[in-house]
Formats: sequence, C-alpha cells, structure tokens
Amino acid sequence: MPKFLRIGVHQSNVSGYTSKAWCIRRVGPAVFLKWGAVEVQGAGDGRKVYWTHPPQEKTVRCGTAQRAQDYTKAAIARRRNHRYEPLAGAIAVRRKSAARDAGLKQALATILIVDIVGSTAKAAKLGDARWTKIMGHYYAAVRKELKSSRGKEVNTTGDGVLATFKAPAAGIACATAIQKAVRTLGLEIRVGLHAGEYTISGDEMVGLAFHIGTRVAAKARAGEILVSSAVKELMKALPQIRFADHGSHQLKGVPERWRLYRVVG
Repeated sequence: MPKFLRIGVHQSNVSGYTSKAWCIRRVGPAVFLKWGAVEVQGAGDGRKVYWTHPPQEKTVRCGTAQRAQDYTKAAIARRRNHRYEPLAGAIAVRRKSAARDAGLKQALATILIVDIVGSTAKAAKLGDARWTKIMGHYYAAVRKELKSSRGKEVNTTGDGVLATFKAPAAGIACATAIQKAVRTLGLEIRVGLHAGEYTISGDEMVGLAFHIGTRVAAKARAGEILVSSAVKELMKALPQIRFADHGSHQLKGVPERWRLYRVVG
C-alpha cells in the first residue's frame, strides 16, 4: 500500500510531533482510502508513525481495474502537491487499555455549522467594544435557538458554531430560526448541515462528518442554508421542507464530489 505522510519540510528529521497521514490501496476495481492524524516518533530510517485516533476509511468502487488505477494515480499526484512524502513502513496503532477502548463509541447525528459572513470587515468598521457586544448577543441568540430545538453545542470557532441534532428536521428548523434571529443584529450567516457518524472518546468528538459539515457551510453564500445529500435523503418523509439543487461540488480534503442542496422552504 503506498503511504504518504504530510509534514513540513523542516520537520523531516525531527521527532515528537503530530501531522496527518493519507494511505491508498487498490484491489482490482476498488480503491481503499485511509487518513487521519498521526504522531511521529524518531527520525530518519528509525522513524515510527502512529495513528493518534482511529483513522477515517472509505472505499471507492471504480467499476474497472483500469479506472481504479487511474483514480489511484491521480489521487497520489494531487497529494504530492500538498507535501506528502512516501513512508517506508506501516502506520502503527497504539495499544490501548480495555478501559479506554470501552470509552470509544460511535454516534450518528445531524451536524450544523453556522458562520458569520464578513465578520472581519464588520468588526473593523464597528470597533472592538461594539463588536464584542454584538457577538455577545449573537451567541445568546444562537444558544437560545439550540436549546429550543434540542441541539447540542459542540464548540465555537471564532464567530462560528458547531452543534449536533438527533434529527435533520430539527437542525434545519434551528438554522432557519438562527438566521432570522441574527438578522436583527445586522448579521448575515452561512449554514451547512451534514448527517453522519462520528466517534466519541471521553469529552472529545472526532470524525470525517464534522469536516464534511464544515466544507458544506463553506460553499454557502450569505443567507443560504446548504445541506449534503445525506441530509436530503433523510428528509424524504418530510415534503414540507423543500430543497433546490445546488450542484455537485468538490469539498476540500474530502474524497469524491458531493451534491449539495439549498433549503428553500
């Protein structure tokens, strides 16, 4: 299996840092992908690389062996441009205690990402004191709607909010309510929703689903609520919520293209 490790050039002979790894293996018409965060110990030929969390995995079925071969070559070429380098050995999995393994569990949720559009320009125009006050009202409004919709706040990043819901309908309803609430503050937001599995380890939640949700939100314009095809599929039983096709998109760092939809009612 070709393996590539993404590191800074100056770190090639440095031990004890974290980075990202990406692996690909082709078997006939199928391509198997694996990626995630890694820890690097040692340097040079004695370097050891360990997964820091269970890696994400995906299977791409290309139909024919030739298509799979072409897919693999193109994928490797793209990642070499992002400073991935070949690894001589396998990426190891650290042994974990039974207690820690018992603490790992999978969960399925609808993931909501909210982000303010043009926040830097607004902050510069209003000044620190006024912007801080507006942001206080913004977070209060978001958390009020999350509570009403039974959403769970995961974290905040600058002016963004990441939350999870048990049902996609609740996530969409919450996004619409947040949108209306923050407009009274003179703010416009972009929203992205995705449904998928993630891993819970203690107080930490990790998984590709969070990255996909973030990438979906990044494709939205001011005032738009975009959802992934996974969310739309789950909403088939609720025709009162309508969607408009937003096209097929390549989401940064995510394999394959994704079809996105805009919430219109």
